Amino acid sequence: MTMNFHRFLPATAPLSLRQRIRAPLGALIGITLTALAGLVAARQGLPLPAIIAPMGASAVLLFAVPASPLAQPWSVVGGNGISALVGVIAASLIPEPALAAGVAVSLAIAAMTACRCLHPPGGAVALTAVAGGAAIRDLGFGFVLWPVLGNSLLLLAVALLFHRLTKGTYPHRLQPALKRHKTDDPAAAARIGFTSTDLDEVLKDYDQFLDIDRGDLETILRRTELRSYRRRAIHVACDSIMSRDVVAVAPDTPLKEAHELMRRHHFRALPVTNEQAEVVGIVTQSDFLYKPRWVTGRPRIGIIQRLSLAFSGTSAPNDTVKDIMTTPVRTVRPETPVADAIILFAEGGLHDLPVVRDGNKLTGIISQSDALVAMLEDRRPAEASTSHRPTDPA
Repeated sequence: MTMNFHRFLPATAPLSLRQRIRAPLGALIGITLTALAGLVAARQGLPLPAIIAPMGASAVLLFAVPASPLAQPWSVVGGNGISALVGVIAASLIPEPALAAGVAVSLAIAAMTACRCLHPPGGAVALTAVAGGAAIRDLGFGFVLWPVLGNSLLLLAVALLFHRLTKGTYPHRLQPALKRHKTDDPAAAARIGFTSTDLDEVLKDYDQFLDIDRGDLETILRRTELRSYRRRAIHVACDSIMSRDVVAVAPDTPLKEAHELMRRHHFRALPVTNEQAEVVGIVTQSDFLYKPRWVTGRPRIGIIQRLSLAFSGTSAPNDTVKDIMTTPVRTVRPETPVADAIILFAEGGLHDLPVVRDGNKLTGIISQSDALVAMLEDRRPAEASTSHRPTDPA
């Protein structure tokens, strides 16, 4: 009989080479520095272990899966600390080691779950308090402070610094769908397919621990839906619908002049380019309202004055586009499918996307209305590739 060993392998998400390098490098630095700090304490005459084995498991979570709910700061510190306390109490009250070990791990899981700090290494911490030998038992409740909390805080501090220096995101923060209008209406990407209530009901029926943030799960599912729509969409590239006669401004263009251009052409946005025609920013109608003059250190003005300035096109003599423009800018390339641009419009709350060629040089611009017309038009890919009709960027 042939056994299919592939059934025993977990189905994991693909990882980039960068992430495959970052995780072990972070663990190397974190465990080394934590252990060195413990050795320094031990050399001061303190009868303390430098580091305990469960920190290795904490390092796996902190550096390999930092987005996991099990790896967040409260999970690490609270999970390990509470488990240590439970383990010490179990070891002191239950003389039978086997029973004490089982009770310690069981109650540690219950306590971590109740305190919303479930952290798998906490089970090992509780077990260490019971079965760690005479040296650990002699520490008593001091075991909770060091090495458990001491190791946990040191490792966490290294993780926070490491992720910041390597451009990672930790603690994990979910980026909610952008609601530009600040109303109770859901974001555009959340108005299609399933609802948040649907997901909550499914998770309630599933009734199991998930090693993923609920918000992350919803984001992944919504992006999957958008990708599905893209796959089923017509195949039109951005260069077939973009406006080519693009009006752009320089960073040093006075705000009054930029506002007049937008008013005259009925544009919602103007790309900002440098002398090499490279896109360096974008200025929109919203920028005139929500990025007032005081961002550059000038005195505050009231909402009435701000609206007056925005709609009249007046500004202080030194106000320029670079004072209020948005940068960096989301852009697309001429060969980018329109369906991909629609995903950017939906997820980013955008209305206009500059089209750039090699060297980030401006070559066109597309708007939401351009994309909508393209999706509604019933034309074949061959016809789309030969159509170069400029459209209204507004």
